[in-house]
Amino acid sequence: MSDVAAVKNLVEKHQALKKEIAKVIIGQDRVIDQILLSIYSGGHSLLIGVPGLAKTLMVNTIAQALGLDFKRIQFTPDLMPSDILGSEILDQNRNFKFIKGPVFSNIILADEINRTPPKTQAALLEAMQERAVTVAGQHYRLSLPYFVLATQNPIEQEGTYPLPEAQLDRFMFAIELSYPSFEEEVAVVKATTDDIENKVSPLFTADEIVSIQHLVRRVPVADNVVNYAVSLVAKTRPGTEMATDTINNYVDWGAGPRASQNLILAAKANALVRGKYSPDNEDVQQVAKGVLRHRVIKNYKAEAEGVTVDQLVEDLF
Repeated sequence: MSDVAAVKNLVEKHQALKKEIAKVIIGQDRVIDQILLSIYSGGHSLLIGVPGLAKTLMVNTIAQALGLDFKRIQFTPDLMPSDILGSEILDQNRNFKFIKGPVFSNIILADEINRTPPKTQAALLEAMQERAVTVAGQHYRLSLPYFVLATQNPIEQEGTYPLPEAQLDRFMFAIELSYPSFEEEVAVVKATTDDIENKVSPLFTADEIVSIQHLVRRVPVADNVVNYAVSLVAKTRPGTEMATDTINNYVDWGAGPRASQNLILAAKANALVRGKYSPDNEDVQQVAKGVLRHRVIKNYKAEAEGVTVDQLVEDLF
């Protein structure tokens, strides 16, 4: 299949996929779009939202619709790295045998990832970056595609361990879930309080998703769009020549080079699902908040005045 035909096929299947997901998930279009862009780009996502917004159901539904293996890990204070990666045991013949942990799946839901200590959080780092894990000196490759979707509750901070910046940076998107509209909540209540179970049909295979990820990387990007994305990221760094007055006033740390890479990858995927063969500055702007939200660290003044990262990013446009 030529790349042009592959783009047309992706547009059709993306629309069909969203209809399939909508059988179970009502509303949350923007959230689902960003999760799918992340998967098409080979990235990971961090979902931030209060309890009861169907985060787990959403990930499970997307995994089913994509035809991928799905595992859920509930992060707790006593969770150990071996509970995620797996461990070696002695078999009947007194030989060591490796029992794979839940990390060996296509889609991992790391539920409430900030409830576990940094040692256990770090167990996911190698898997997220290298698509491999090392246990007792042995290197194990993970099957592709591989996607980590972590959730975080923004309300309760007691008994939590904030994610280190190094791990936050490995997420392509930080996606904020908001409450549904009145009409959407009415539809949710009607759909979830009857006895009808909606089944989701798988529309992709693992190989098809890997080929989409390669297609995204083959998308050509004009130099002016790359320059725009890199300058957008450079402007978030206080104390540098490109930083704006607002950034110097309200930001402690700006985004690093991985933000520029993710901006371009996400913009490419955003262009493809809309049937375009190359991204423009508008595509960069549409994905910028999700890519920069967790990478721009506000200072005390911004917190005191209620300035959000989304507002700071919009100012840069």
